[in-house]
Amino acid sequence: MDKFRITGGRALRGRINVSGAKNSALPCMAATLLTGESVTLHNVPYVRDIITQRRLLEDLGAHVLTPELRTHKITAAHIELFEAPYDLVKTMRASVLVLGPLLARFGKAKVSLPGGCAIGSRPIDLHLESLKQLGAEVSLEAGYVVARAPRGGRLRGTTVNFDKVTVTGTENLLMAATLASGTTTLNNAAREPEVADLAELLNRMGARVRGAGTPTITIEGVETLGAAEHTIIPDRIETGTFLVAAAITDGELELKDCTPEHSSIVIAKLREAGVEIEEVNQSTLHVRRSAGGLRASDITTEPHPRFPTDMQAQYMTLMTQSEGRSRITETIFENRFMHASEMQRMGAHIAIDGRTAVVEGPTQLAGARVQASDLRASASLVLAGLVAEGETIIERVYHIDRGYEKIEDKLRGVGAQIERLRDSVTSSLPPIAEVGVL
Repeated sequence: MDKFRITGGRALRGRINVSGAKNSALPCMAATLLTGESVTLHNVPYVRDIITQRRLLEDLGAHVLTPELRTHKITAAHIELFEAPYDLVKTMRASVLVLGPLLARFGKAKVSLPGGCAIGSRPIDLHLESLKQLGAEVSLEAGYVVARAPRGGRLRGTTVNFDKVTVTGTENLLMAATLASGTTTLNNAAREPEVADLAELLNRMGARVRGAGTPTITIEGVETLGAAEHTIIPDRIETGTFLVAAAITDGELELKDCTPEHSSIVIAKLREAGVEIEEVNQSTLHVRRSAGGLRASDITTEPHPRFPTDMQAQYMTLMTQSEGRSRITETIFENRFMHASEMQRMGAHIAIDGRTAVVEGPTQLAGARVQASDLRASASLVLAGLVAEGETIIERVYHIDRGYEKIEDKLRGVGAQIERLRDSVTSSLPPIAEVGVL
């Protein structure tokens, strides 16, 4: 498995271009199953999860072309299989997003129960119960979700009240409802920018979706959807990660091709912690540490628009370099502090009590051999390595390859001393030729 070797102590200076959001690209790729016409997606990040989703679509029978590195032209005119197998779904939970589109368009779907990061239980019960409300027959058979549309082959619009906010559940139901008969209302829907981006694509395809980005989404079902062209929004979590990178190394960065509005709560909390962030324009941020230094500030992770769980690990790393005691409370996942023990090995003072971590800072971190446990934990350890004294080796960086596009190249371009140590047997990402660039 590939590793990162980082020698810390260098202030990052320069410009970084933020990639497209993989958490938006994945549902948008799944949405192409709703039509037999071609859908072109731009600003698709080159990360492992996207490659996995592409392979899943191709296994189902879709034709995927990549005329440019970050452009996918997907045509699902001849779907021959209606099953997402365990071998693919186990590596990426977002594979479950094909369930709604397959069921809506073809009246049947078989999808393995999902896998993904080991950060706690993420059941899809809400997806299944909501699909039942649309008239689907749903059962679990040998580790697979088997779903069929009601007699007549078409789902029926209804009102769905989610017991708790679910992003993939909202996205699955949103896609399924576009081809249902009648009107569907989703209450307590996820408000993430990625949900709104999916809805924008669906509307370009001919869907009638209103209210995406609010707790109530209304979908008026249509008979068919058609061709569309759409640009994926910038990755707000990558944006936040690089904001922290500038602050933690006492550097100065300009982040291009981002959407500051989508990162407003993270920006607010970082400012509270002593980070100067200037919104240069609607797609550019300028960031550096304030003259007064970093200071401890508490956070609690909550669904959007509050502080995102996907930035919790990176924020914890920042707090190890901040003056005072901070409390970090994780309310989304019950097992998302696994990075803390690795930071402790580097000298961080972190105490875990259930879903709360107490961080004492500042602490001079020391380079060590550490192991990534999930996507965002990987990013937090990279940040720790950037500020640590000496050399840090991060193992299992295939996790970070799932969601960050060539992060080592971007960091090296602004002064970081970081290199990938490639495994001679297993390559983290296939060469460009293997992903179909024309």
